[in-house]
Amino acid sequence: MNHTYQKNKILCVLQVRGGSKGVPKKNIREVNGKPLMNWTIESAKKSGVFDGIWVSSDSDEILEVGRKADVNTMKRPDELSGDEVLSVDSLYWAVEQIEELKQNRYDYVVELPVVCPLRNETHIKEAVEKLITTGADSVISVTQMTDKHPVRMKRITDDDLIEDFCSEYPEGDAGRRQDLEPCYIRNGGIYSMKRNTLMNEKTRHGKVSRPYVMEDKYSVNIDNEMDLKLTEIMLKEING
Repeated sequence: MNHTYQKNKILCVLQVRGGSKGVPKKNIREVNGKPLMNWTIESAKKSGVFDGIWVSSDSDEILEVGRKADVNTMKRPDELSGDEVLSVDSLYWAVEQIEELKQNRYDYVVELPVVCPLRNETHIKEAVEKLITTGADSVISVTQMTDKHPVRMKRITDDDLIEDFCSEYPEGDAGRRQDLEPCYIRNGGIYSMKRNTLMNEKTRHGKVSRPYVMEDKYSVNIDNEMDLKLTEIMLKEING
């Protein structure tokens, strides 16, 4: 383990719900020979960063997959499992429960959504190192927008007219695509934060939130069947 990490207690939490609507049971769907969530579990282990890796889920089936992958598991209560529940609330609960169970207080918390399986151990290590060395409240993974730059976003009015969504940045004044100011979007791969940012302020961001920029090819976030097919292709390409 890198000396940067050795001085700190770092907790990894995978929040894995069972009630996916777009792709039924997507978190445990077989993707290139293993359950989808296992790609993230393996990357977390390979990173060598964490003092504990936990799967929190409302699904017994998902928890069993986690146990077979040799990570800690915890059953999430029903009141923290619905569509309306904020991710930060269920993450707060998980960390609170883990710290009480382990009688241990962590320095940093890292959430790794399993729907971003192309994020690997190098990304995790680099994001956590940036979090620790810069003293930021959080470091969150992002990827650069290109064709879907917000300057190009539109709204359709009640009169069936097209208007610029960002009125302060009208597309007509934007010039060539290559000249647009770089713009980034969260890719859902890594949410790393100081433990106190989460537990004292109940936020994953804090006042000082820094980016960890990932290449677009690693930033697939699975929401539908097409994303799954793309992920299988990309995993074969990346892993050979």
